[in-house]
Amino acid sequence: MTVESAGAGGEAPPTLRRDLEAVLMVVDQPVSEYDLARALDVPVGVVEDTLESLSREYTEQGRGFDLRAVADGWRVYTRPECAGVVEHFLKEGHEVRLTQAALETMAVVAYRQPVSRGRVSAVRGVNCDGVMRTLVLRGLIEEAGHDPESGALLYRTTSYFLERLGLRSLDELPDLAPFLPDDIEGLDDTGEHT
Repeated sequence: MTVESAGAGGEAPPTLRRDLEAVLMVVDQPVSEYDLARALDVPVGVVEDTLESLSREYTEQGRGFDLRAVADGWRVYTRPECAGVVEHFLKEGHEVRLTQAALETMAVVAYRQPVSRGRVSAVRGVNCDGVMRTLVLRGLIEEAGHDPESGALLYRTTSYFLERLGLRSLDELPDLAPFLPDDIEGLDDTGEHT
């Protein structure tokens, strides 16, 4: 049976639940049933049934996370009733290292500020909404007004950001020139050649 045959009549491999959980734990944006089915070589209907079953199971067990279908696909989310605990942990709790995505996002904000989420996503080439929220919660970036043309919310680094990096001002950020490609004139903001 191929991925395109969306009927639920196909049989789920014994590892499908495990494999779906593994993939959904590492994605940073919703994934469609079709993409999951294609990646796991399983019919779409089987993937859909398994995702719905997992979602019900997580709810019935009262887990701290939830598996939800949203407009663009499926994704694991923190349950709303756990938001306070998560926020406390990110703000004042255990010191957690920043992920590579968070470091890259923070660098874009630091060097391009004030900058919108959309602009950060364009520079990085991936959606950065979740990472930006985490950086705001940790006090490393903050809102800095709205873009006069688009109305988009702008972000900048905070004094806490400078403190954590041991800098007195943004003027002390290292020069990026040594790390840029030689043909910088031919690159647009997303790193693609124009």
